Amino acid sequence: LVLELNQVIIPTHGTVPDQQNLHTPEWVDFDDKPDSLFFKDGQRRIDFVLVYEDEGKKITHKRSDRKKQKRKRQVYESNLINNGLQLEATGSVLDEKLIFVKVHAPWEVLCTYAEVMHIKLPLQHNDLKTRDSAFNWFSRLFRVDENIIKPEQEFFTAPFQKEHLSNFYIQDKDTFFNPATRSRIVHFILSRVEYATKNNVKKFGINKLLDTGIYKAAFPLHDSSFRHLSMDPNCPSERYLLYREWAHPKNIFKLQPLDFIRKYYGEKIGIYFAWLGFYTNMLTVAAVVGVGCFLYGWLTKDNCTWSQEVCDPNIGGNILMCPQCDKVCNYWNLTITCESSKKLCIFDSFGTLVFAVFMGIWVTFFLEFWKRRQAELEYEWDTVEYLEQEEQVRPEYEARCTHVVMNEITQQEEYVPYTACGKCIRMTFCTSAIFFWILLIIASVVGIIVYRLSVFLVFSAKLSQHISGTEAIRKYLTPQTATSVTASLISFVIIMILNIIYEKVAIVITDFELPRTQTDYENSLTTKMFLFQFVNYYSSCFYIAFFKGKFVGHPGSPVYWLGKYRNEECDPGGCLLELTTQLAIIVGGRAIWNNIQEVLLPLVKNLIGRYSTAARSEKVVPRWEHDYHLQPIGKLGLFYEYLEMVIQFGFVTLFVASFPLAPLLALINNMLEIRLDAWKLTTQFRRMVPQKAQDIGAWQPILQGIAILAVVTNAMIIAFTSDMIPRLVYYWSFSVPPYGSHSSHTMKGYINSTLSVFNISDFKNASKPFSPWFGNQTICRQVYRDLRYPPGHQHQYEHNIYYWHVIAAKLAFIIVMEHVIYFVKFIISYIIPDVSQKTKSKVKREKYLTQKLLHENNLKGVTKNIGKIADKIIKGADSTFRPKDE
Repeated sequence: LVLELNQVIIPTHGTVPDQQNLHTPEWVDFDDKPDSLFFKDGQRRIDFVLVYEDEGKKITHKRSDRKKQKRKRQVYESNLINNGLQLEATGSVLDEKLIFVKVHAPWEVLCTYAEVMHIKLPLQHNDLKTRDSAFNWFSRLFRVDENIIKPEQEFFTAPFQKEHLSNFYIQDKDTFFNPATRSRIVHFILSRVEYATKNNVKKFGINKLLDTGIYKAAFPLHDSSFRHLSMDPNCPSERYLLYREWAHPKNIFKLQPLDFIRKYYGEKIGIYFAWLGFYTNMLTVAAVVGVGCFLYGWLTKDNCTWSQEVCDPNIGGNILMCPQCDKVCNYWNLTITCESSKKLCIFDSFGTLVFAVFMGIWVTFFLEFWKRRQAELEYEWDTVEYLEQEEQVRPEYEARCTHVVMNEITQQEEYVPYTACGKCIRMTFCTSAIFFWILLIIASVVGIIVYRLSVFLVFSAKLSQHISGTEAIRKYLTPQTATSVTASLISFVIIMILNIIYEKVAIVITDFELPRTQTDYENSLTTKMFLFQFVNYYSSCFYIAFFKGKFVGHPGSPVYWLGKYRNEECDPGGCLLELTTQLAIIVGGRAIWNNIQEVLLPLVKNLIGRYSTAARSEKVVPRWEHDYHLQPIGKLGLFYEYLEMVIQFGFVTLFVASFPLAPLLALINNMLEIRLDAWKLTTQFRRMVPQKAQDIGAWQPILQGIAILAVVTNAMIIAFTSDMIPRLVYYWSFSVPPYGSHSSHTMKGYINSTLSVFNISDFKNASKPFSPWFGNQTICRQVYRDLRYPPGHQHQYEHNIYYWHVIAAKLAFIIVMEHVIYFVKFIISYIIPDVSQKTKSKVKREKYLTQKLLHENNLKGVTKNIGKIADKIIKGADSTFRPKDE
């Protein structure tokens, strides 16, 4: 392939010295056909469009710079013509400075590069019988009408070879290469044609010319307006059909026409929407089970014995709680937390345990069935044996190639941008920068913790005074609730601000790292962005779930942060409700923010563009100029879409034990996300260059890593964050003799037995409250369940046997849950093959036909030719040895 590239794609043109040797595009005027996709002759299809400003009319650059830019552009266009492409130039209708260069690839060029790029093309119709699924009748209700978007014909395909042209299924040369394939081939050429030589280093590729401003844009054309059908009878108006049957909001419950999307936008876009649609469909099952668990908690909350004890004036009303902060906080009554305990009963129920186990298994089914679906798409979209082409060096890398090194493989000298020492310095700097920003996030989390600690003091001292007359509000607006909600909102704002800043920082760091190819660039950026986003989005949730309220000491001997701030305590019901609040705010707020941003930004930009060219409504504007005024999708467009969904996947799986409604929120968001992304692509963005993609790339192992981590986090949330294990230990062990006094297993007395007792006289002066408790009370109860011996005991304020039973039960639960779920995951992964039998049969059938049609037919031709040659040789031999008299 490298040799072919050197010989065919990048001939050594150099900088053409003589102006007369340059080939220039044919200049034509616009023919007032706004929907035409052809050159002015109506025969040659426009496969790509290049846009530049006439250098003679530019006023922003020096004259010498404008002359150099014009020279490079002219050389580039001349070399395009030398490579077989045909160019036609037309002036802009709306802006006299703009010139549009339309590019057409003739049949011979398409055939040549289709062979070089190993593009698979149809051999014959797929003759394998497909059995309809038992659910086919049901899915038909949600499919796109086949009379509007006809199903794509299935073909057996093979890598194109010009010498076997007759074996391929060619009905019409004009349609054998579809528009997406034609655009991909032309872009392949545009990316490899040379425009200058400097210091014996070739400068080539449209990307570099775009970066330096020589061209303003380069894009393939949309085939019609999205609002109406094309007036050109030769145009299929696929963009209009995609908008009407895919991107329009009315189709929110319809299945996506994936084959049609792939045909129009290419495999890379198609595989993203296939994955997003599959993920959304699987979320339906998780959302149903999650809502069921939520309803179970809601319906059984009135039967929650421990919550009833909290709200009972004869039980909770008689329990005096110790102050939650030093000096300024007062003693308080347990019944204040009545409403929060009722809410906690909804989320901290046995349904939560069932749902956590279910999600651990669900994520395995999702990943395994996606592998099968991905294998089907690989076959159907001809990427089973997809060979990566020799990838073009990034212009930024190529521009810095000044050092000469010896290539160990080719044993030839080549230019690189830095030495081994320079590369080591760059990697060290980039790694340090990443760790610095991660530490910055951790510092912001510490700042939120300090905010919680300091503001809780204020709320505890002031809140009750301001709302003392309104008992209904006082029930809900407790100091804990006010602190939790405000801290979650501030955390969300900080997350979004750091997210915006770090996106730019990550790109700067990756640019400095200088990856060689675009794939290396995207993989490096993916690692940095996901690592940062993981810490940014999940750190506050990990803190609430596993650290808050775990290391607080006891009222007589509290633990302090930074030697000043008393460590945070959980609500008497635990931190699970606060984690639920945090997740609801981040998941819901993030979804709303991202969707508004995705809709408004491109829409506002395009509206500004339309407003600035108000003359558009008075003139007939060609299709290429319409498309030029749309937004470019950018090199990393899909990267951000994947990142958004993978972060959401983390929220849905990592902390789902505390928030069973997370899959439902994700499902609603994704149903909108699919249509919004489709709407953006079809209405607000230029058509992307179709690209091949075999799978979802680096995101697959990231999803698998999250799935493995999710089992651990959910098991630990149930064990350490929820109150389920202490309740189970009390029910089965400590409610009955020898530890309890009840005759049968019960939850009665749970609250009174799990809140440790503290003698008020044992308070130290540093933490003793200013306002002493009135009455004859001498003890208060610990806010959190630390399970200590009471005052007067020989081991007073030390952990009692109940505590150690609970710790042992929690550790046993984590081990059992993890091993059970991992074992089930292993069994599921083993049972479900990555490739279905039907797909395997199709692949084998295609290989067989390829061998038969291409190789056996070729062998027959060779045999026939050898036979003719042998006959001639025999005849020649007969005439040579024939007797003279004959």
